[in-house]
Amino acid sequence: MTTRVIAHGEVSLWSEDFGDPAAPPLLLIAGGNLSAKSWPDAFVALLAERGHHVIRYDHRDTGRSTATDFQAFQARPYGFDELVSDALAVLDGWEVPAAHVVGMSLGHTIGQLLAVDHPDRLLSLTLMLGGALDVDFDANIERAMSGAPSADGLPLPTRRFLDVIALMSEPVDGPEAELERRVEKWRLLNGEDLPFDADEFRRRELRAVAHAGSFQEPINHHMIPQPPVSRGAELAGVRVPTLAIQAMRDPAAPPPHARHVADLIPGARVVELPEMGHALASAVHEPLAAAITSHTLRTPHRVTT
Repeated sequence: MTTRVIAHGEVSLWSEDFGDPAAPPLLLIAGGNLSAKSWPDAFVALLAERGHHVIRYDHRDTGRSTATDFQAFQARPYGFDELVSDALAVLDGWEVPAAHVVGMSLGHTIGQLLAVDHPDRLLSLTLMLGGALDVDFDANIERAMSGAPSADGLPLPTRRFLDVIALMSEPVDGPEAELERRVEKWRLLNGEDLPFDADEFRRRELRAVAHAGSFQEPINHHMIPQPPVSRGAELAGVRVPTLAIQAMRDPAAPPPHARHVADLIPGARVVELPEMGHALASAVHEPLAAAITSHTLRTPHRVTT
């Protein structure tokens, strides 16, 4: 395992790898306001053991990557175009012409944009815990809060997800209270069915804090507007082999959101994980890694010089 800090314009992106550098590369793109450490070490090790050179990185404004003071800008300092460019910069920094890409939540959106705009950099795409580009997720949250019906027929975020938003908006007093709030956030996101190990998530959060050097949780990604929903129509032109994983107890993107995005991408497949929520609990590591690698390892490894 090695680390690299990748210079990308005015931004530095922290990254690290697992596994054999000669193995097919796999890039993990984390959720919003989450660093590379949101991909649990044990899960990343499974992907490496199953035959991948795994790379994970800190989004800008997370972990050890460059932080931006949004309040210092009259206009937003960046959006999804820049986050997509960051992912490409990480591949360049590791001298990877093309990789299998796995995106969760915010990374779900970045993965779709990569497939639309930069298909030559993807060997395959795995999407989970998010909505298709034609879904206005921010508007859906507002509808769920107001009790309004879905505008597109897809399920809105559930009460548990709204409870997370309320929880994270409450002030806390001191590091210990912040830590317990983060653990409670993951309990809610984990869903109703899967047993929740509070100690496991407390240890993960402490590792994330140690990595970032701060208990202050990033929030800047919440201020980034979603791509125009009109971009959803572009998914019909995607030819990257795509897997959409439906976490059946995901409070943010309940079923059939994965089926919807798969219907938009020609040839895309769906795998359902019955008890999984919007969290990477240890109980889902094995079935999740199996679903991902059964998809990636069936895709020929393209060697580019």
